[in-house]
Amino acid sequence: MLEMSPRPAAPRRILPGSPFKAPVALPPQQFEVGERVTHDRHGMGKVVAVEDGDVAVLVNFGGAGVQRITLPNGKISKL
Repeated sequence: MLEMSPRPAAPRRILPGSPFKAPVALPPQQFEVGERVTHDRHGMGKVVAVEDGDVAVLVNFGGAGVQRITLPNGKISKL
């Protein structure tokens, strides 16, 4: 029986006219204490604290309480 060695996968080519374009990396958002933000699940809130190195933010969402949101996160945005 003849055994074949697997070839390494070729890198994907994205054609210019393709509707399936490569995902665009968004620049990381910088949050400051006191800023108003909105979250897809929790709604509107206010930034209470920012962890060192912009790793996460603590946001007070009122009824949902204070939540720790890790960054980068596509579900949170500034107002």
